[in-house]
Amino acid sequence: MESSQKAALAGIKVLDLSRILAGPTAAQMLGDLGADVVKVERPDEGDDTRKWGPPYVRGTSGEETEESAYYLSANRNKRSIAIDISSGPGQDLVHRLIAQADVLLENYKVGGLSKYGLAYEQIKSRYPRLIYCSVTGFGQTGPYASRPGYDFLIQGMGGIMSLTGEPRGEPMKVGVGIADVMTGMYATVGILAALRHRERTGEGQHIDISLLDTQISWLVNAGTNYLTDRQLPERLGNGHPNIVPYQVFSTADAPMILAVGNDSQFRRFCEVAGIAHLASDERYATNPMRIRNRVSLCELVDVALKKRARSAWLRELDAIGVPCGPVNNLEEVFADPHIKARGAELSMPCGWADGGEVRLLANPLRMSLTPPSYRRPPPRLNEHAAEVLADWLDKRETT
Repeated sequence: MESSQKAALAGIKVLDLSRILAGPTAAQMLGDLGADVVKVERPDEGDDTRKWGPPYVRGTSGEETEESAYYLSANRNKRSIAIDISSGPGQDLVHRLIAQADVLLENYKVGGLSKYGLAYEQIKSRYPRLIYCSVTGFGQTGPYASRPGYDFLIQGMGGIMSLTGEPRGEPMKVGVGIADVMTGMYATVGILAALRHRERTGEGQHIDISLLDTQISWLVNAGTNYLTDRQLPERLGNGHPNIVPYQVFSTADAPMILAVGNDSQFRRFCEVAGIAHLASDERYATNPMRIRNRVSLCELVDVALKKRARSAWLRELDAIGVPCGPVNNLEEVFADPHIKARGAELSMPCGWADGGEVRLLANPLRMSLTPPSYRRPPPRLNEHAAEVLADWLDKRETT
């Protein structure tokens, strides 16, 4: 197994029994940080997201492969082995792999692994050092524990859709599976904390993390606002509940974001925008007053910004330290010189893909001594069965 000597998690073995997005996101993060991640998949089918296209990766002859771009987004730095865990031999093989693992990730429905003898309570005494992370829609306890959970449902049930969208429009989900992704991030944090605890005590433990719990946690200020005054917030479109002006505005040619964070920035903005008198108007001089008079102020700002092109506003406002920016489409995102300089787009060698590479999103962590590494492209189904068995079990077996 190739590994970076400087990898933070070098030597950690992760058995990934998860699929879709939340669990695979966590496993990919651990893999980026140097862990040896083995992805256990269903024979002949594999991870559901392999078929979640188009687009699909093109093969060396230009044909569509069975690997979708969606699948690629959360499965690099893993090796794939197909195991039928419903069979006795499959369960035996998984147990032998668990015996070598530091971490097991799974996202079966609550109780789903018990019929295979692989639930945490069934194996914890046999593998006392194992960190076992269960990712579910609603958690291991509570009235909804047995329900399947999907990102869209969780965004609705967890309140974020009630906050997202235009004031008179319908509730709107976030454009990516953010509940899944954030659950993967929290799962990663929990696993790292559990590894630290095991380092001190030798004890493994069970991590119960759910999409709904995670969704509630990242309501952050909006959720805390409600808990403070018990007032239901209205949808504000691109507006901010606690800061004004802080939203998308039209200019003479293209939309831009104006993100005025304090009274000093507001005064500087007004001067450049030719509306300096508003900064001394008692209706707008302080942020609490600007919130109370949001509609009238934003109408005045909108009129002022429409007088010039976006590029002019961005140049002048940036020069005086007023936060602002464009609303980029994805072509503009990946063409941006700063984003290019930060290396957000990643190319990984991939022998089965057209052009010998796949293009992925880079890990955002920048670490001076133990940076993320990119060692393996997302695997094809069962691609590494023999290799995994040789590495982990020191023998070659059939699955």
